[in-house]
Amino acid sequence: MPTHRTSADVAPEHAWLKSTCSDPGQNCVEVAETPTGIGVRDSKNPTGPALLLTPEIWQHFINYLA
Repeated sequence: MPTHRTSADVAPEHAWLKSTCSDPGQNCVEVAETPTGIGVRDSKNPTGPALLLTPEIWQHFINYLA
């Protein structure tokens, strides 16, 4: 189950990444690898809420998108 936290609680600012193919209008998500899972946040609100997904949930998400 995803855990809701602030972006700062999930990972330090330098850990967040987004695709180089991202929309220049900031309509993107950013991800950060952490010791306990993968953080996901909205690029328009980098100090706002973030999800912390387990590696298993992250893999299901990626498989769904593929």
